[in-house]
Formats: sequence, structure tokens, C-alpha cells
Amino acid sequence: MKPFTRRAALALGGAAAGWLAARPFHSNLPVLNGTTRLDTTPTGLVMNDASGLSATPIHKHLVLSEDAGDALIATIRRELAEASTANRAFNVGAARHSMGGQAIPRNGTAVTFDNGNVEIDTGNRSYRTHAGARWSEVIAALDPTGWSPAVMQSNNDFGVAATFSVNAHGWPVPYGPMGATVRALRMILPTGDLVNCSPTENSDLFNMAMGGYGLVGVIVDLEVDMVPNARLAPTFETMKAEAFPRAFQSAVDDLAVTMAYGRLNVERDAFFEQALLVTYRQTDDQEALPTASGSGWMSHVASRIYRAQLGNETMKSFRWWNETTLGPALGSGEVTRNSLINEPVVTLDDRNPDRTDILHEYFVSFDAFDAFLTACREVIPASYQEFLNVTLRYVAQDDQSDLSYATTPRIAAVMSFSQEMTKRAEADMRRITEELIDRISQDGGAYYLPYRPHARLDQLSKAYAGAAKFAARKRELDPKLVLRNNLWDTYLERL
Repeated sequence: MKPFTRRAALALGGAAAGWLAARPFHSNLPVLNGTTRLDTTPTGLVMNDASGLSATPIHKHLVLSEDAGDALIATIRRELAEASTANRAFNVGAARHSMGGQAIPRNGTAVTFDNGNVEIDTGNRSYRTHAGARWSEVIAALDPTGWSPAVMQSNNDFGVAATFSVNAHGWPVPYGPMGATVRALRMILPTGDLVNCSPTENSDLFNMAMGGYGLVGVIVDLEVDMVPNARLAPTFETMKAEAFPRAFQSAVDDLAVTMAYGRLNVERDAFFEQALLVTYRQTDDQEALPTASGSGWMSHVASRIYRAQLGNETMKSFRWWNETTLGPALGSGEVTRNSLINEPVVTLDDRNPDRTDILHEYFVSFDAFDAFLTACREVIPASYQEFLNVTLRYVAQDDQSDLSYATTPRIAAVMSFSQEMTKRAEADMRRITEELIDRISQDGGAYYLPYRPHARLDQLSKAYAGAAKFAARKRELDPKLVLRNNLWDTYLERL
């Protein structure tokens, strides 16, 4: 049996009040390929994202599935030129799992890449993949040959180039963001020029595009590191929350540990007092690895337990007991590296039209973890938001990305809330987000950009010291500002 500890909340990342100010403000319009039709917009098209709170009018939406060759390049150039001539925004996405319109061009041309082509180069321990390939397709291609992505997002639904563009991280150690595992890429600039980029060739463009949210160019394909797949066995250690940084650092420094993550308890009465550290090491037997699977029915059971926490402190305690006591006692068993990461985010889908899963993520240095705990204990339980989970991961120092969130080695805290789809809840979420960012940034921490646009501009500038320089360089590369999204419109345009 595989208990919830392996990844239930890693997948995330997931009642209207009875008075006028709290009425739902989302739309229940039917969705087709990520777009909806609404006659009040110029073309009647609206695109949303995973939050359900980012309904944005667009001009058109194209799904492109051509191989990363001349035909695709010609199409992108043509669409870029058309958007530029019409002074429309242009943006390429995949799953669009961001939560604040960071992959949506307002009144512009939205392109979805949908091509899973993957070519393996065993000799170089790398693979070349179409920008729109989903991680599930990468795993499906690598697994039969005994390989695994070096780093990917924690779920397999997302696109490879999208992961690079938000500079997402995973839970293999001792890695930094996924972008550090990209060896090279091809990208079409707003001018239509096709350029090769890597840490050594056009490195300035590479570093901008790494975590650049599609504002630099349109990525066509990428060459990415891969590592051997392996059979792994977990260990579990429960401790006081204040002891977690030291234990986590020891795990990261242990060369035998290949994957690791942590968890904190979320009951309001004992909020963030206990921590769980889960580490994975290779077993002696590495022969005849099974085909990569997900966790199957157990993830669906875990999902029901996860959802049962909503408004139920007893269930939150039960889940913590399951993670720290029952699961380890039953023995989670050995599992392959690819099976651990081969899980769709839909496993934890809420299916409640009156609520939405909202993620926060904060990056704190190891020596600032105690201050982080204090801030969370004082801010989160005082709100009326339903807090369901936090997962702790390691992120190595990132000196490449212009918008780096890990200027030192960091503990990443991925938080999951269940939020009412109401104006009142949105206002409360904005309030606690600003409070948490203020507290965490006091100690040099940062927050992650793909989520709800609740931070103030001064908070973004403090967390991302290179933001103003990034915006200035963006204007040089793209003077007509063709490549735009809500991150640009809300923040970077004002720098």
C-alpha cells in the first residue's frame, strides 16, 4: 500500500456566503480547449486558468500540434507578425495551470502547443523534446529505455517548455529549478528570428527565458538532462517543526538520498508544530524495473481523505496520523523513480463549483525557517481560509534565471488552500498573501510568481531584485510588447 505521504498535495500545484458581498463572481460557462464563449467580448472568447478566477477575453485560440520543424516555425512567425501588426498580445501555453493569467494574453492570440515528440540521446544522457510535450509523454518515452527526467514539476500534466518558463522545481535532490537541467533550446524572438540558446550560447536570452513566463520568445524545442530510472525505498521521520531544516539539510547532503520532501501538520490547534521528512534511496535490487505507473486507486483514496479535511479538524488530525504513523507502519513499499513522479494533477480535482484550490509558494533560507513558521502560525489560522496542506522541498541556489527566487539554497513551501469562489474570500486571500510576503521577505525570502496576483508591486521588486532590469531588457527585445500576459500587464509593465 502506498500512503498519502508520497504525493497527494504534490499534485496541487488544486459554500458561497449568504450575503451580497460574498456572491460568487466566477463564470460557469462551458469550456472547450481552455476557452469559453462570451458574446460581450469582441470575438466572444474568454480563457481561464486553474484558479477559475482569471476569465480573460482573448482574440483567438490556436492549438498547434505540428512537429518542431519548418511548418511550426512558419506558423509561429506568421501569427507573431499578425499580432504585432494588429497591436495584439501573443502568448504560448500548455496546461495553463497558473492561477493569475500568467499564460493568458488579454485580447490577444493564445496558442496551445500540443505535441509529445521526444528523442532520446543515451550517449549524452539527454533528450530533445517539443516545447509542448507533457511530462507524461516524456516519462512514457524515457521509461522503457531505463531513463527518467532529472527534474520535472510534481505532476505530469504540464508542458516541458512551460515548466522552464515558470522555472518550476521538483523534489529530486540536490537539484535547483528545472531550468538548470536544460542544456539548450530553440526560440523564436518577437522579431521572428530563430535563435539557439544555452548557458553558453546567447546566454543572456537563455537566462531571461528561464523563468521568463513566455515574455522573451516562443520556445520551439529543448534539450534536457535525464538520469537513470531506479527502484527506491522510502524512510519516514517525524520531528518538531523547528528541527526540520537541520534534518532536511542532512538528507540533501546524503549522496544516497535521491528524492526528499517534507510536510507540516495543519490542524489549527497545533498548526505547524510537527514535521515529517520523507526520503528515498536506491535499493540493492535494480534489475527488471516495472513499467512506470501512477499510484492508482490509492491516490484516489488519498484524495478523498484530503478533501474530507475541509472544515473538519478531526480529519486533518486523521490525515496526519495516516501520514506519520499508519502509512509507515503498513510499509509504503518500493517504487520506481518514474512511478513517483507520474501522477496527474486531476487526481486531486475538487469538483466543487463553489470552491477553488489556490496555491501559495514561499522560498526561505534554512536559517530563516523558524521565522517562517512563526509568520505562518500567526497569519494563516487567523484567516477564514481552509488550509489543507504544505509540502516542503529543496531548491538549490539558482544563479542563472534573471528572475531567480533561490539566490541561496532554499526550502520551498508549497501551500494549498481551498477558497470560496466569492469576492469576500478573494479579498481575504489577498490580505493574508500580502501579510505573508511582508513577513517572509523581511528575512530575505521570496514568493512564487505563477499564482494569484495579490502581491503589491513593491513586494515583487523586493523579492525579485532583477525584475526592473528584466523589464527594461524585455522592452529592448520586444519594443511593440507583442509577448504579453497578466504578469506583465499587472506588474512588470509598471517597472
